[in-house]
Amino acid sequence: MKNLIEELKWRGLIQDIMPGTEEQLNKELTTGYVGFDPTADSLHIGNLVPIMLLAFLQRCGHKPMALIGGATGMVGDPSGKSEERNLLNEDVLQHNLGCVKKQLEKFLDFDASKPNGAEMVNNYDWFKEFTFLDFIRDVGKHISINYMLAKDSVKKRVEGETGMSFTEFTYQLVQGYDFYWLYKNRDCKLQMGGSDQWGNIVTGTELIRRKGGGEAFAFTCPLMTKADGGKFGKTEKGNVWLDAKKTSPYQFYQFWLNAADEDAERYLKTFTFLSKEEIEKLKEQHHGNEHLRILQQKLAEEVTTFVHSKKEYDFAVQASQILFSNETAEILKQLNEEELLQVMEGVPKVEFSKQSLAAGVDIVSFLSDTKIFASKGEAKKMVQGGGVSINKLRVESPESKVDNSQLLNEKYLLVQKGKKNYWLVKAG
Repeated sequence: MKNLIEELKWRGLIQDIMPGTEEQLNKELTTGYVGFDPTADSLHIGNLVPIMLLAFLQRCGHKPMALIGGATGMVGDPSGKSEERNLLNEDVLQHNLGCVKKQLEKFLDFDASKPNGAEMVNNYDWFKEFTFLDFIRDVGKHISINYMLAKDSVKKRVEGETGMSFTEFTYQLVQGYDFYWLYKNRDCKLQMGGSDQWGNIVTGTELIRRKGGGEAFAFTCPLMTKADGGKFGKTEKGNVWLDAKKTSPYQFYQFWLNAADEDAERYLKTFTFLSKEEIEKLKEQHHGNEHLRILQQKLAEEVTTFVHSKKEYDFAVQASQILFSNETAEILKQLNEEELLQVMEGVPKVEFSKQSLAAGVDIVSFLSDTKIFASKGEAKKMVQGGGVSINKLRVESPESKVDNSQLLNEKYLLVQKGKKNYWLVKAG
């Protein structure tokens, strides 16, 4: 077994750690878990950190367990939240659970024949028969109100304007009981999570000590941030999701490719399995050649391949070349409609009559009618200067015609004006 804590420390993935945790992991195969909240039907890149913790745990010879919060999802975790969130009904939760399970199976080895094969559990399974009276008698009596109020996640909310409902106040007890149940029934001795979860996690180790007389272990990792202080994993369009339908592999690839140098270096340690030596070598190659974005290229390759596939990564690279390279007319023709629209997301779209194209339209009128150019004079001048391309092929003359034979997927034309300005014309 490899030393997990040593591995995570150089990657900057340890913040709080309970005494004896490293010794326990070096002593024997240990089952460790992370909880995932099924508040959406896809995980997002913020969830990649706990996923990586489980993946590193397994790679170091231990047994990872992913807990899906079917019960806790009905309550809502107050940690890091300024106000109470809407609770989900059971149908939505069940749908989300199924989707999250499917995603996790891509990242961990669930082969039950292996001693450290991953497992998935749902805390609804042990909470559904647990009555309120049983809970406050068997769990509540072991943890004092003073202990619960001392937790940062509770203190901030109780002292704030919005206050805190009893539902949210009990969350740390519910999560603490998860750890106790897994310890007692699945021999799970370790819980991992983000640093905002430390209070909830130690409530679990405390419950195991007071109620079961046992010893459990834990560590947290720092919350992921961006060098410029912006929120990690958020773009103008919102979350960057792991589901290809919510965030296309091309957009996903672009997110990592656009990371700042300082962030790319940290993300390589956090989100890839590259060794210390490999990352150091990449840093050396990058230094002095920042314009080549060597760190970002490798980061985007590793993470896109891990979350999606090598095929999707290759497509993302190819798609990037369409907008940023000149020799892509053939690639453009090969894309199906879904792929084309993925690549063109964010490119301005205009409509033009397919009927007009049937007879052929002169390029100058076409550019003027679509409002890509303000006037025919301006359009003609740019065409004469060689600054206009249709489907990545330069328009040679102002007398050139545009017709239906040029349509991509029988309905689109990609118009390029100058080096970087694109429009996607839809013929309808």
